[in-house]
Parts: sequence; structure tokens; C-alpha cells
Amino acid sequence: MALEVVNPMTTELADNVRKYRRRAGMSQEELAHAASVSPGTVRKVEQGGTVRMETLHTLARALGVTTAELMASDAPEPIGRAEEPNRLNLIQLRAVLTPAVGLVDQDAEVAGEEPNLRTFSRAVRDARELYFSDSYKSVAARLPSLLRDASLAVAYYDRGDEHRQALLARAEALRLAGTYLTQVRQYDIAYAALSSAIADAKRSGDMLAAGSGVGGMCWLLVRQGRLDEAERIAAESMDAVEPKITGAEPDYYAVWGGLAMEAAAALNNRPDEAKEYRKAARVAATAVGTAHRNLSRHWSVFGPVTAALKALEDSMVIGDARAVVRKADEEEALSTRAWKRLGRPSTNDGNRFTLDVARAHTRTGDPSAAMDELTRLRDAAPEWFRHQNSAAETMQEILNKRKRTLTTEMRDMAAYLDVVG
Repeated sequence: MALEVVNPMTTELADNVRKYRRRAGMSQEELAHAASVSPGTVRKVEQGGTVRMETLHTLARALGVTTAELMASDAPEPIGRAEEPNRLNLIQLRAVLTPAVGLVDQDAEVAGEEPNLRTFSRAVRDARELYFSDSYKSVAARLPSLLRDASLAVAYYDRGDEHRQALLARAEALRLAGTYLTQVRQYDIAYAALSSAIADAKRSGDMLAAGSGVGGMCWLLVRQGRLDEAERIAAESMDAVEPKITGAEPDYYAVWGGLAMEAAAALNNRPDEAKEYRKAARVAATAVGTAHRNLSRHWSVFGPVTAALKALEDSMVIGDARAVVRKADEEEALSTRAWKRLGRPSTNDGNRFTLDVARAHTRTGDPSAAMDELTRLRDAAPEWFRHQNSAAETMQEILNKRKRTLTTEMRDMAAYLDVVG
């Protein structure tokens, strides 16, 4: 999970920074010194400018509050004539996930013939592969019919093992929808999909599938800045799926360790607790041994490499870019040799690791190395890359720090990410 830029900054957030600074008896300069940022950064925050999430973490620690408290807001400002730009996008998917409700009950749609759950599962798998290959338009086009078919199957098989299988099939389709919608920042309907996915998995009795859905919910909550909630549900869900015996099946360790990583990602200015979550993830990774892949049901690729990649994010959160560069170069679990021996992480986790390294190179004064990483990502996952705020933010930093004329490569990358120098 690469932390994102908070943009635009809300008036409430700027007011909160000012309020907690004054409550602590600090001037802007004193807060800047305590947080190891420039006075200009504090002024920018209090004037409502954009700021990186890790900067908010740093300010919160200096002020003795949680990041969630710093970000707490009241009612939104009026938007005037402007409307949310994606209001009309994904309208069919919105209709399926948030159907219209009136005073007259609508008759439920009934399947004309017996659904084929095996065929449906293959269709979900194909759509999932499209998502992981960044074919977002194709995923969006398939999801409405997949979700309708899933609901027909649940209605048709209303009891027994077939009902359980239909619920699990719908949970997988909903999980895919929620993950895709989170990726493209359609957070409200992503919540509708993910909450329904978790509910279906629980109704089926498959707590591991439900726990995997909670992992998706945590990612959504962190993207919304709801850090306390993400940490809470991850920790509670860890207790619910914790392996009870030594030598439990790898799926249990993978889901439990994955939730530990989600809890650590939502550390919310409590680094000591984050260390405990990271320790739990390492315990689970050691139990698994090598990368355990269960993309069909639990959406997980988990093992020592994944745990090491996620732990690296802690250094990004506290703003220690030099540590990121050093660990990426020196830590055994992050080496190409280890990836061959222990198994590769998921494509998504590997891409986020590369993006973190690019950002770290930028902040340690090596724009050429950063550009190499960005170019590698664009070539490997062009559509995914285009949707990453952190990629645009990194490119913006490169442009801001560049003292000489931009290279052709830099101009092309800036245009690709829609960044203005």
C-alpha cells in the first residue's frame, strides 16, 4: 500500500492542525522542528494546501495525536456547480450494487434454468485475471452481468451445499467488484460491494474467505483516511481466523498474516503496535515457508518476501527514504535471489514495492534512479500505473527538484501521468 497525497486539503484538516498546534503551545516553526519538516510545510498545511500522508503521520506524532484525529472533518463544503466527475461512469455497476428502492416491492428476478456454478466460477476467474492484468475497462464491462448471475444462483439454490457454493461464488464476484472500485477510487460503491462480499462469505460459513474480504475493506478504509476503523477490524478479524494449532493449513497463516499486514498499514501513529503486527506477519510467513498462492479463493500471495515488502512501507510512513533505499538494496528477503528461492510476491505487491523505491530515490536526490523505476512500472503495468497517485506525486517531485532542462524521458512520463511541471 503506497500512501497517497491528501488533495485537496479540507478546511477542517487545516483547522485541526492549527488547533492541535496551538493546544500544544507550539509556533509553526516549533512544530516544524519537532516533526523534522520545513516551516513552509506547516504553513502550507494550515493554509489548506496538498500534503503527503506520511507528512500527516509525522505532524500527528509531533502533536501527540493520532492521524485520524488530525484528519477528522465535519460537514463538507458546498461544491457549487461542479459535480463529481465520475457521476455517470459505471452506471450499470452502480445500479446492480445500489438498486433503486421505492414504496412498491419489486419482484425478484428468477433464473429461467438451473445456473451452472462451475461455468460461473470460470467467468469470475477470467474477470479476475483481467483485473490483475490491468484491463480495467473489460472488468467494468463484465461485472454487472456477473453480479446479476451470481444473485440468480443464490436465489435458485436456496438451501444446502449448493446454496453455500452460490454464496461463495457471489462473494468472489463482489470482492472483485469492490477491489476494482477501490482501485479506481469509487469508494462508496466499493464499500457496498465489499460489505456484501464479507456478509456472503460469513453466511456460507467460510471465515477465511470472509477474512480475505476484510483485507479488501481495510485497504478501502485506509484510502479514505479511516485508519482507526481499518486497524480495529483487521485486529478483530485476526482473532477470528488465527490458526489454533501448529502446522495449520497454509491458507490460515496466509489470511491471518495478511490481516496483520493490513493492521500495520493502518498503524495510525502508533509505531510500537505496528511492530507487533509486523512480527505476527513474519511469524505467519515463516510458518508458510515459501510464497503461498491462493488467488482463486483468498486472493493471497503470502510468504517471507511479501512480509518484507510490506514492512518496508513503515520506513516510507515515517519519511526515512534513505532506509528504504538501503533496505531495498541490502535486505536478503528483497533480493532477486530470495524471490527465486522463496517465491515471488503478487504482481500488485511487487509493483507497489517498486513505486516506493522510486519515491525513496526521488527524496534522496537520485532522480535518474527514480525514473528507471517509474519507467519499469509503466512498461510492466501501464493501466495500474496511471491510476496511482503516488506515481504522479513522485513525478511531480522530480520536476520540482530538477534544476536543468527536462529530459525527453521526463517530459514523456509527466505527460503520461498528467503532471504539470
